[in-house]
Amino acid sequence: MNENTQQSNLEAKARQWLEERGVSLNDIAELVYYLQANYHEDLKMEECLYNVDRVLTKREVQNAILTGIQLDRLAEEGKLDSPLQETIGVDESLYGIDEVIAFSIVNVYGSIGFTNYGYIDKQKPGILKRLNDKSTGECHTFLDDIVGAIAAAASSRLAHATADDALIDD
Repeated sequence: MNENTQQSNLEAKARQWLEERGVSLNDIAELVYYLQANYHEDLKMEECLYNVDRVLTKREVQNAILTGIQLDRLAEEGKLDSPLQETIGVDESLYGIDEVIAFSIVNVYGSIGFTNYGYIDKQKPGILKRLNDKSTGECHTFLDDIVGAIAAAASSRLAHATADDALIDD
């Protein structure tokens, strides 16, 4: 979709659910800046935000957001069957399905996204630190990985656009 096209219902819902879970597009743009500032001398937050916005127009990304957030909500409400309830509820380190969903986002803009994602997933800056805080009573087993993956994909998009000295295909 471009600026002249209305958002799909799927995209609007994905954006709404991110906001409802306390994640703003600016939060994600700050992660993009964190990942890319050392590589782009004059990087502006507006560029980071633009690339986050473009990533969110992808159907694969929208589906990942809705799936992950729904599973987090169900775990928060205790509505999953055991042992899945406990596994997602505590964000079991060997579970890995949350990362697999994140990889579906990262993959949209090529392999550079994997390194961006791995780095930011280990560092947990900004919003990722809050989402990873287990003391809040909220479950963000999927959301923290999804947000990191959106930032990694937006960073990849930015890197590709800069390398080509033109915007990449959306």
